[in-house]
Amino acid sequence: MKDLRTLLNTLNPDAGLAERHVWLIRLFEWIRGDESSVQACSSRLQTFIAAVEAQPELRARLQAWWHTLIQTVDITTLLADFGFAPRTAFMSELAERLRRKILPGTPETTDASELFPLVAPTRFDAQWMSALEEAQITQLVALLSAEPEADTLHWQHSLMDALTYCTAQIRATGFAPELRLRMDRGTDDVRAFHALPGDIEDLRNALFGPQRDEAQLQAVIARYRDRLDACRTAVNSVYAHLEENGISIGMVFRLRQLRARIMRVRELLDALLSPAPAMMAVKLLVRRVVIAQEGKSIGALISANSTLLSAKMAERSAETGEHYITRDRAEYKEMLGKAMGGGAVTALTTLLKFTVVAIGLSAFWSGFWASVAYAGTFIMIQLLHFTLATKQPAMTAPAMAAKLKDIKSADAVNDFVDEVTHLVRSQVAAVFGNVFMVVPAVLLVNAVVLLLLGHSMISHKDAMHVFETLTLLGPTLLWAAFTGVILFSSSMVAGWAENWFVLHRLDSAIRHNPRFTAVLGAGRAARWSAFMRENISGFASNISLGFMLGLIPAFTGFFGFELEARHVTLSTGQLAAAAASLGLETLKLPIFWWCVASIPLIGALNLGVSFYFAFRLALQAHNVSGVDRARIRAVIWARWRSHPRSFFVPE
Repeated sequence: MKDLRTLLNTLNPDAGLAERHVWLIRLFEWIRGDESSVQACSSRLQTFIAAVEAQPELRARLQAWWHTLIQTVDITTLLADFGFAPRTAFMSELAERLRRKILPGTPETTDASELFPLVAPTRFDAQWMSALEEAQITQLVALLSAEPEADTLHWQHSLMDALTYCTAQIRATGFAPELRLRMDRGTDDVRAFHALPGDIEDLRNALFGPQRDEAQLQAVIARYRDRLDACRTAVNSVYAHLEENGISIGMVFRLRQLRARIMRVRELLDALLSPAPAMMAVKLLVRRVVIAQEGKSIGALISANSTLLSAKMAERSAETGEHYITRDRAEYKEMLGKAMGGGAVTALTTLLKFTVVAIGLSAFWSGFWASVAYAGTFIMIQLLHFTLATKQPAMTAPAMAAKLKDIKSADAVNDFVDEVTHLVRSQVAAVFGNVFMVVPAVLLVNAVVLLLLGHSMISHKDAMHVFETLTLLGPTLLWAAFTGVILFSSSMVAGWAENWFVLHRLDSAIRHNPRFTAVLGAGRAARWSAFMRENISGFASNISLGFMLGLIPAFTGFFGFELEARHVTLSTGQLAAAAASLGLETLKLPIFWWCVASIPLIGALNLGVSFYFAFRLALQAHNVSGVDRARIRAVIWARWRSHPRSFFVPE
């Protein structure tokens, strides 16, 4: 079918629906060639035009084929609906994109939006089509159309129908309660959606009426454009509400679809009023090729609709992260004390973990109850206002990224480097406090167990197993980096949970719901509301972290590759318990010192990996991904050379 003569000989306007469309697909394949040159495509199209013009019988067949095509295929779906989700819902669009990736399309269709991706499936089609000159397009139109005026009128009616369908979708989406109730009611823009059907009907009458009045037509168009601007202003007011009251990916998706529909109406309106309909038709088709390519990416769909949610999560994390950054000696000492408290509670975590292991449950239930132990003690640390060192980086990174908003100003880099020094020494204080306190606390717990039960917290065999899992000579550092990913993930769960809590106004429900107030009383309900609003992020983070630490090894082990976690404070507690079990003989074992050497590296990887991912996300959320990182690194190194002490203790 690559041979033009064979292709033209197979042209049959009386063929079946699928055969006619397959011929069009083959024609575009022949024009496209090997996609090496746009000019070559233009030359092949000119060859096609010349070959048809030279044979009157072939030209008659082509015109009959074209007439059948435009009468049987509904072009309005391609003009109005192509590129939009059929149900204006994020999950349905995600499922639709997956379906298009997995299942092939069929040319046996009268829907132009289904046929077009088969005819022009590559981005190269947009390149060669946009390169066509007006003279060549005019020549092609004359070749295809036996009745140019009738075809032009059919094109205008199709555009008008597409405008009507788009306008109806805009009005329906604007009336959706989840958007309508969040629009700013202080202006009349909200009511702009009500008048859209009347505007589109006035436009139809002015354009296709028996006596066309140009002045009236321009007035109708101007009113319609103003109405669309008012609708867009009303839509934009929803974003301000979302910033204050929580963000939903589904709601953001609907807003993006609505704004894109308004832009689509403007595009169709320009095409309808264009004095060169053929050129405008080609531009619309080129745009549809680009839309088809953009509509294939699942990652782009998720990224585009989760940006605002990421920004809100980063913003909420930044608010929390400010509490973890120490800037003077008093705050530094306070952080050290909180970290020591967190280390003491972690000794209890260590005891509970070894107790679960000693029971000898199956892999899942062992992981589950270990998760409960982790989550319970992490929440205890939160409620006692202590600190777990590795929880900090994912919270402090967004707080630091917020400092980069004005990176172009003269003092911005120096201010940011000041934050880096504050952060590093805060992390050092937290890790040191955790590790410094967890060791004596575990030894004390082991002594109590020995006194009460007559044996150590763990057996000699289990102690050697702890050494083998923590030694620097094994995959410890790999697991420590993986734990950094877990820590970052728990911070994302925390941000999402807080956003969800605010979005659904659960604090207000707790405070005012008649059932809650009947059980708790108005005063207690108000206190519970404030307590949950303040702590929901921490609860979500600690529970998710605990269950990821406990269950990920169990789940991955089921599939034959066990991903383990190496948390610096927990690992130090386990190492202390193993050493206590073996006594002073431990100091003679080389493997013990290899484990000791791994502890600071585990801490560095826990902190570094979680901070890296959180910082990257925060940069994207604040739209500062283009900052001059080389300049920042140079200033940080200069600070390190001149004041290294500032990275560890306050000046």
